[in-house]
Amino acid sequence: MMSGSKFILLVIISATFFTVGSIRLLPDDASSDFMEAPAYINGPECSVLPQNRLLLACDPSAVHIAMTLDPAYLRGTVSAVHSILKHTSCPQNIFFHFIASGSSHVKTLSSVFPSLSFKVYTFDETLVKDLISSSIRQALDSPLNYARSYLSEILSSCVHRVIYLDSDVIVVDDIKKLWKTSLTGSRTIGAPEYCHANFTKYFSDRFWSDRELSQVFDSKTPCYFNTGVMVIDLERWREGDYTRKIENWMKIQKEERIYELGSLPPFLLVFSGEIEAIDHQWNQHGLGGDNVVSSCRSLHPGPVSLIHWSGKGKPWVRLDDGKPCPVDYLWAPYDLHKSQRQYLQYNQELEIL
Repeated sequence: MMSGSKFILLVIISATFFTVGSIRLLPDDASSDFMEAPAYINGPECSVLPQNRLLLACDPSAVHIAMTLDPAYLRGTVSAVHSILKHTSCPQNIFFHFIASGSSHVKTLSSVFPSLSFKVYTFDETLVKDLISSSIRQALDSPLNYARSYLSEILSSCVHRVIYLDSDVIVVDDIKKLWKTSLTGSRTIGAPEYCHANFTKYFSDRFWSDRELSQVFDSKTPCYFNTGVMVIDLERWREGDYTRKIENWMKIQKEERIYELGSLPPFLLVFSGEIEAIDHQWNQHGLGGDNVVSSCRSLHPGPVSLIHWSGKGKPWVRLDDGKPCPVDYLWAPYDLHKSQRQYLQYNQELEIL
């Protein structure tokens, strides 16, 4: 972890030449569109955990990470996983829980990360399909975007705690630091919160004028938080039956139209004012612009541990289109898509010289 200005300068320089190390191109007839990632192994200080995937999937000593496996965001997911493994001290002690609509990308993950410990869960989209209201951006209406509300039911009951990450992030610090976040009292979620943001804009005038609805915040000091990075106590979630509470607000939304932003507002309605505040360095978000325009934005001042391209613009799209923002070069070194062959070949030529 380093300050924002030093980090962006270092990565832009390295991204120009993209040092791939032991990244290996998969055979041309492989089903994957990606290169094979380096093999990352534990450091000497790491606890020895069972390497049997079935046992590790329930081991409370492992770091458990949940992500969705959406075909439209697969390139982002692969890059996010790559960044996590690269920067953690104990990569073999991480277990990934992927939620997908099907199992079509299991082979891809196994090819790109041969030693990765993971499980793919099939999300029953019918659970939420009839509850989804149209939002400001079509991508936010995907049923998989709502899977985060069902983690306590999708993941095995033996998983008591999980870090949820969106697919448009890269982690540039040891994920173990985030995993060690203490959820004090009865708090169920930990996330960076932003109390300077105009909280009222996340809900309609109709919501604020209806006392029966808006009184949900009467005894709280609500602050905005981004649901793309969360530490979640699944046991407390199950005890509080929070999935049903989120669903209840989605039902009200269908009738009253009280918000415009997909899966975020129900989380704010249920948890805002009652979350464990995590340092902002763990979610430098908004780098994809807003939900309508893919505009360029800069990193916020201060330390950087996780970079998040929330918003309409995604770095792989802007890079491929030849219209990248400066911050997109921070994402490029973790990209394992075969379109990066040019960088691999360039480095090989440098080595020969």
